[in-house]
Amino acid sequence: MAKVPKKVMLELPLKVALSEEGAASFIRNKKKLVRLKMVDNSEESGVVLERFTPTSLQKLILLDYVSKIEISLPEFTTLRQDLIDLSKLLVFSLFYRQFSSQVQADLLATDVIKKHNRAHPGQFFDSKTKVPPRTLQSIMKKYASHINDMKRLILDPLNMEIVKNKNYSDEEKNTYLLMIEKFLSKLSPYNWYLIVLFSKQNGFKHMLEAVRKGLRDYMGKGTIAEYISLMFMEIASNCEASNMAKEAERLYKGAGESAITLYDPIVRKKIIAELTRKNKLVCASWKFGGSSASIGKQGMLQITVYNQDDEFQEVKESIETSKSADLNKKNLIDFYKELPQHGSRTDLGLYYLSYLNDACKQVNIKFDSHVTQFTSSDLTVINMMFNF
Repeated sequence: MAKVPKKVMLELPLKVALSEEGAASFIRNKKKLVRLKMVDNSEESGVVLERFTPTSLQKLILLDYVSKIEISLPEFTTLRQDLIDLSKLLVFSLFYRQFSSQVQADLLATDVIKKHNRAHPGQFFDSKTKVPPRTLQSIMKKYASHINDMKRLILDPLNMEIVKNKNYSDEEKNTYLLMIEKFLSKLSPYNWYLIVLFSKQNGFKHMLEAVRKGLRDYMGKGTIAEYISLMFMEIASNCEASNMAKEAERLYKGAGESAITLYDPIVRKKIIAELTRKNKLVCASWKFGGSSASIGKQGMLQITVYNQDDEFQEVKESIETSKSADLNKKNLIDFYKELPQHGSRTDLGLYYLSYLNDACKQVNIKFDSHVTQFTSSDLTVINMMFNF
């Protein structure tokens, strides 16, 4: 579950809106930015990606350079695995960022650093301490061997806990062993700088335990990334199926439902072409919480799936002027229960949602969802909000 996509490159049409820090960094490095027209008609500074490496996108997120990612397609099914991989990558990116933030706060709260700060007020370490990136890179390179030793000191006790836990299956053990190693590899250079700097001090063992605590916390949280991604894909598939069924009815009116199959390659190709021509697209967006300066919002992720159509501007203006009398708002469970039965799809969506609700509660992740529907435009907006 913790693995990033195996593909070296992903080919998906993404709009990547940058945060203020991200845009400033791009400008400093003379990288061209474009004005992005987002699906809600807002404009953002960012970049358009058609082909990219997962690690390069993840790096931008870990640096707090990304505020929102958006993709619009006529159908998601043929790209199912790539889209699930993308979603998992984005969820884990936020997990990694939050893990590093938690570890930093726990390290700074240890007695060894508190004692140092009292004795050396001119060399005070806290969350606002600025260490030049070149200094951090130099430390990481110079003490690479020492850092590897620290990693083993951190991981070995946890590995033993996992292997000896009789409640885990062999598959779960392997997943957790890989997961904690991956999380540790994403620990920020500033955290390693603190660990290296105080590695010879009395009380250093408490710093190692602080890192282990973070790994234990996020080992549990990491297990739900798969279900967040499956839930997202299920929602997108339902929106896609709704759009295609409506377009098939218009194209083949009077042919009879039994005469049409949406999975016939010729029929499907024609319907997709019509949806593209009419701009009847399914859109998905991932909106990330703010940087460390955004109190209470650092660990927030909002995933939105909605059908984009020609009337979206009208709907948006209706929302802004409170003229939305045709708006129906419900929770995600009710939305799924009211869906037409397409095989076992509705039941599958409810299963994912039930698991997601339970899993989030167990690992202290706040999860909320709601569905907004506009009957005059057939627009459905589905929101899933997570606070990690």
